[in-house]
Amino acid sequence: MIDLTLTPEQELVRQTAREFAAAEILPYIREWDERGEVHREVFAKMGELGFLGAPIPEAYGGAGLDYVSLGLLCEELERADTAFRVVMSVHVGLNSLTLLQWGSEDQKWRFLVPQARGEKLATFGLTEPGVGTDAANLQTTARRDGDAYVLNGSKIWISLADVADHFLVFATVDRSKGHRGITAFIVERGMPGFSSGTIHGKMGVRAGNTGTLFFDDVRVPVENRVGEEGEGFVIAMSALDQGRYTVASGAVGLAAACLAASVTYAHERRTFGREVGAHQLVKQMVAKMGQGIEAGRLLCWQAAVLKNRGLRSTRETSLAKWFCTEHAVQCALDAVQIHGAYGYSNEYPVERYLRNSKAAVIYEGTSQLHTLIQADYLLGYRADRPLRCPPVPAQGFERG
Repeated sequence: MIDLTLTPEQELVRQTAREFAAAEILPYIREWDERGEVHREVFAKMGELGFLGAPIPEAYGGAGLDYVSLGLLCEELERADTAFRVVMSVHVGLNSLTLLQWGSEDQKWRFLVPQARGEKLATFGLTEPGVGTDAANLQTTARRDGDAYVLNGSKIWISLADVADHFLVFATVDRSKGHRGITAFIVERGMPGFSSGTIHGKMGVRAGNTGTLFFDDVRVPVENRVGEEGEGFVIAMSALDQGRYTVASGAVGLAAACLAASVTYAHERRTFGREVGAHQLVKQMVAKMGQGIEAGRLLCWQAAVLKNRGLRSTRETSLAKWFCTEHAVQCALDAVQIHGAYGYSNEYPVERYLRNSKAAVIYEGTSQLHTLIQADYLLGYRADRPLRCPPVPAQGFERG
């Protein structure tokens, strides 16, 4: 028997994150979103509370929390605004957990420890102007030159591009080898030839920084190479297993925010002599929101249990990301519909929820890609091999 009751520690994580969001994000997010303002001091406060090192072992400066707790953090932060869950995705999921799995001891002490403590911000650089889902076709190059690699190229749609300190970047050392020529590197802000810029005019996630990275003969020391030459593609895919989990968990939070706003408005607004919520078709939309939230959360926890055991969860994480992000978009659409004309303005938060929801069905694998992944598993065209991954001890989530 599996007991799905959260432990006291996990409940405390959820409550702490909810209280943080209520005090530090919700009173200001409408203004920040309107102005496109990024407030790094909020990220610093997340670091002080241990959020930025949540699943990292205490030995490396983290809080040593399990993956259910990480999911709860992401869920609560995205209930407030997607931009703050994005920090968890790129800093923790895509970068820090990848260093924990693949980095050398030297790299863990130089980069992972300050990241887990919240002293440095980190992000992930895979996507390029002409390369998104086709991640094996990278154009950014890395040429070995003595005790360093020389990087040339660019990355785009990189979260925290203009505010991060450390960048986990992927480049090809040999294009003729396809994905087997890709290698991973840690680039540090301030390295000569490295620069970044911010993308303006985004539909959503306006309180978060998204931008471009440029590499013009950037010399990266050999000791900053993560893994061996040619292991970069495998490293990137394992990183996405972690990042997609945070995206899925966050999407549950966004859907929950849509539901909460819709329920409140459905009781406040009256039409035809009764509350909007009393109308059958509004009930249908509300019921479907709740149904999908419960199902999505269980899919996330299924992936979390595997991650807590140190087992590969590519299929389960992909399924959670696909389902939860698609459901969040539908919840946002229905929330706007329930609010009527008011839902079309920023007087109510559902307008922001709708704009924010769309990005997650594109990044970290489009819904179309995840559809194909799931089909391939079901048809037997795809099967996973064990992947080395240090387990994060579970804290009583699975009992019985």
